[in-house]
Parts: sequence; C-alpha cells; structure tokens
Amino acid sequence: MNRLILLFVFLPIFLSAQKQEPFIGKLVYSVEIADTAMKELIPPGRMTVYTNDTITRIENETFNLGKQVVIKHLQFNKSYLLIETPEVNFAIQISDTTGNSTPSKYSYKKKCFKRKIARLKANRLEVNHPDMKEPREFLYLKNYSPKYINTFEDFPGLPVNYFIITMDGVYEYKLVSFELMKPDHDLFGIPSDYKRVTFEEFMEFIIQEQTIEEP
Repeated sequence: MNRLILLFVFLPIFLSAQKQEPFIGKLVYSVEIADTAMKELIPPGRMTVYTNDTITRIENETFNLGKQVVIKHLQFNKSYLLIETPEVNFAIQISDTTGNSTPSKYSYKKKCFKRKIARLKANRLEVNHPDMKEPREFLYLKNYSPKYINTFEDFPGLPVNYFIITMDGVYEYKLVSFELMKPDHDLFGIPSDYKRVTFEEFMEFIIQEQTIEEP
C-alpha cells in the first residue's frame, strides 16, 4: 500500500519535470514592425536560426542594419557577433545576459487552447510589458526550449510568435518555417578571416576610424 501511495504522489511531479526535446534544425521567422502606420517606412526583415542543440547561429536581416550574425555556444554561454567592415571583419565577443540579476519586464500567464502557426500547434501566452499599451498574445512550442532564439529564456517553451520592444517600436516575430535537419557544421564556426576582439577593442577601432576620417 505504501508503495502505491508513493507512486501516485511522485508520478505527477516526475511528469511535470520531464525535459524538453532537443532541437536540431532550422527556424525561419518573419520580422515586421507591429505599428501599421510604420510598415510603409520600415520594410519587413527575416531571422534565421540554425542549431545543433549545442551551438546556435542566428542571422538577422533588416533594412537598416543589413545582415547580422550571432553564434552562441549554449553550454558555455559564450557568444560572438560577426560584423563586416571595409577594412577588417570582426568576431566580437559579447556578454551573455542569461541569469542576469535584472528581472525581466515581461510577465505572462498561460491561456487555454492552442493556435496553429507554420502548420504546428502552439500554446498561447498573454504577455504584459510596461511599454505595451495592452497585453499581447505570444505563441510557443512547449516541447522545445526557448534557449535557441536567445531571448525570453524564462518562457515555458520556444517562442514562435512574439513581440520585441525597441527604440524604433514594437517588432513582431512570426515563425514561417520549422525544419528538422542537420545543419552544416561550418555554420557554427568563426571564419578564419574574422578577427576575434572584445567589445571594447571593437569600439576603439571605430573611434580610431572616425578620427582618421575627420579633416
């Protein structure tokens, strides 16, 4: 009898603590300004994520910044931002914000029922933020970790429709493609023609370039 009692007590706890599935593949998100009045001024962009479940490569393509690439080692919490300049290509080591003591301004609560996106059934969240006039609905896949997109890492799953607040306004990220595949290993390396620097060293280079250009 005691064994049966223990089984029923611990079984729900065990089920709730099960790990999320590893994800190896490619995610593609559309990126658009949420303010309809600004859509004619700010063309849509795209974010592509490749991961082998150990390293992620996040490619952001926007009209004002061009293409930016972040390569992050998920176990070591070590990230590099790849930037091309006319003189030198840089791999800038950037600090990881995971575990930052500053609490997130986003708060959420789960909602009932699911919604389809990119042919997948996603769970729903009602999300609040001080800079949003009203709550917005986020969608996520509960079977996968949020760590792959390098944001909302305290969320209960992988965000597949979400909003980011920037100085330009609120941007909506929406999943358009979900593909299980093995990415090329070369995607996760730092190219040999890129110089590895700290952020401070990169800023020194920018300041020197600006000084040289001044008459």
